[in-house]
Order: sequence, then C-alpha cells, then structure tokens
Amino acid sequence: MKKVTRFFWFCSGAHIDTLKKYPIEHNKYVGIGATIFFTATFAALSGGYAMYFVFNGDAFAVGFAILFGLLWGTAIFNMDRYIVSSINKEGTTNQQILQASPRILLAIMIGIVISRPLELKIFDKEIRQKLKTAYLKGQRSKIDTLEKTYMQKYAMELGKNTDLKKEKDSLERDINRSRYQLNQEVFGDKTNQTSGITGYGTYAKQKQAILEEKEARLKSVTDNLGQMDQYLSARKDYEGLNSTRLFTEHQLDSLASIAGFSDRNWALGQLTYTENGKRDLDTYLAISFIGYLFILFECLPVFVKLMSPKGPYDTAIAKTAEANIHLAERDKERDIAVTDNIYDHNLDTDIERRKKIITSQSDYDFERHSYE
Repeated sequence: MKKVTRFFWFCSGAHIDTLKKYPIEHNKYVGIGATIFFTATFAALSGGYAMYFVFNGDAFAVGFAILFGLLWGTAIFNMDRYIVSSINKEGTTNQQILQASPRILLAIMIGIVISRPLELKIFDKEIRQKLKTAYLKGQRSKIDTLEKTYMQKYAMELGKNTDLKKEKDSLERDINRSRYQLNQEVFGDKTNQTSGITGYGTYAKQKQAILEEKEARLKSVTDNLGQMDQYLSARKDYEGLNSTRLFTEHQLDSLASIAGFSDRNWALGQLTYTENGKRDLDTYLAISFIGYLFILFECLPVFVKLMSPKGPYDTAIAKTAEANIHLAERDKERDIAVTDNIYDHNLDTDIERRKKIITSQSDYDFERHSYE
C-alpha cells in the first residue's frame, strides 16, 4: 500500500520528502496522482488505437500501436504532471486562475485529442455502416458519371444505333405483314390488298419481290446493328463501364474493415446528421458527452489543485522555494565576491610581475651603458 501511495505521490509531482511531514495532505495528492495516472492510461490506449488504424493491415501494426501508445501515454503523463506541479497556491484566486489558464487550455486540447480515437471505437458499428453507405453511394455516383460521359462522348454512334433498332423493328413488322399478304394472295383470299386469284400469279410475284427486298434490307440493317453493338460494347470496355459494378456486401465489409483513420473520423462526424442533412441531436449529444467527459477528466487534476484550499504542504513548498531562492542569491553573491577577489589578486600579481620585469630591464640597460 505504501508503494502505491508513493507512486501516486510521484504522479502528482509532489515533493515526497516534504509531503511526508504533513499526513493531512496525503490523500489529496494520492487523488491528484491517481487522476493523472489514469488520464495517461486512457491517452495510451487512445493513441495506440489511433496508430493501429494508421498501420492497419501491416504485419507490425500491433507492435507499432503498442510502442506509440506507450510513448503517447508517457508524454501526456509528463505534461499533466508538470501542469499540476507548476500551480502554486501563493497568489489570490484570480491570480491562480490566470496562472492556470494556459494549462487548462492545454488540458482541453489534450482531452479532445485522446477522446477522438476512443469515440471511434465506441461507435465502431455505426461507423462501419456509414462507411458502407458512403462507399456504395460513391460507387453509384462513379457509375453514373461514367455513363454520362459515355453518352456524351458517343452520342452520334448511340443515335445511329437507336435509328438502326427502330428501322429493324419497323422492317420486321413490315415483313410479317407482307408475308401474310403474300399468303393471302397465293391462297386467293380477297382483301383490299390482294386480287383474290388463287395461285402464284403476277400479283403474288410482285409481293414476293417486295418481301425479298425488305428481307435483304433487314439483313443489312441487322448486320450494321451487330457491328455497331460490338463497337459500342468495345467502347464501354475501354471507358470502364463494363468493369465497374456496384460493390457486393462482402466487398463493402472488406472496405469498411480496412478504412483509415481519416475515413472513420469523417464517418463519425456524419453520424451527427440525418439523411436530409439535419442535426441528429441524440447521436450528437452522445458523441459530445464522451468528448466532454475526457476533457473534464483531463482538466480534473488542475481543477482539484485550484479548488483545494492552501494547505501546510503548499506553505512548506513556498518556504522551501523562498529558502532555495535566498540560497541561490547568496551563492550568487559568494561567486561574485570570489570572482572579484580572484580578479583583484590576478591584477596585483600581474602588476608586480610587470614592475619586476621593467626594473630588471632597466638595471641591465644601465650596466651595459658606456659614458665614453
């Protein structure tokens, strides 16, 4: 139990030797340290989950996720620990809030960052469905675009193909009607289109000639239509129309499974809107409350430190800081005095040395001087 307590004290950024002297403060800093520790744990899970999607499909995806999660959690732990330990209780409430405001803003940003990947995991099922709908809609839009481009690019050929089909249908109807009239003429059925004479006579031969002419034209039109259909089919292959199909359910599941962080983040944002573009209040509040929860959880150590009254530990730390500042000032004065004395000593020594050099040189010159 003592090891756990000391660990949470360490997490809170407290000076353990000073904190030991004041038992009334122990529980407060255990709570602050535990909050910082669990915030860092959630950050590690969140960062690892986000990195897993970055390397999704890679053989080392799990290893990368674990490594990044540990690094991210350690970084958040270090920042939170610094944020809380750097807030002192010496100033007024307004001064403390002003001092903590940059830390609170940083805590809000950290809370937003660590909450997003966990929101992606919580709404994983809904995100997959939204992605499948989006992928299917995108594929349908792609097919529509290809068809529109194809229709515009080959409008002349398509128009000719339509005319050939209409002519073929018309010829087939005419041929059936002409063949029926020929049979009536041969069998002597009297109508306003036949002579009523039985046998293969002049009128029958005329109708036979017209029928053969129409059949020949039909064969020509059919051949042209077949060639045109082959050409347009080849053009469809070239433009990608024949190879582009709507995704199957299995393909949509596979695409949703390998979707990257960006696509999943977009899908999570789209969950807050209905099909007609209006805000889905229930989903929006659910996602928002999760984000607000992590933001609050991240800011909680700072708020606890701000809300807690000034205790003996805070006073002791302030006095220790004052003593250390005073010691540093006296060390500075000592170092200045030592430096000054050493400089003065060096200066005096240098002056004496130069005086001796000048005297020696003067004596030497005097002895060598000649008065002759």
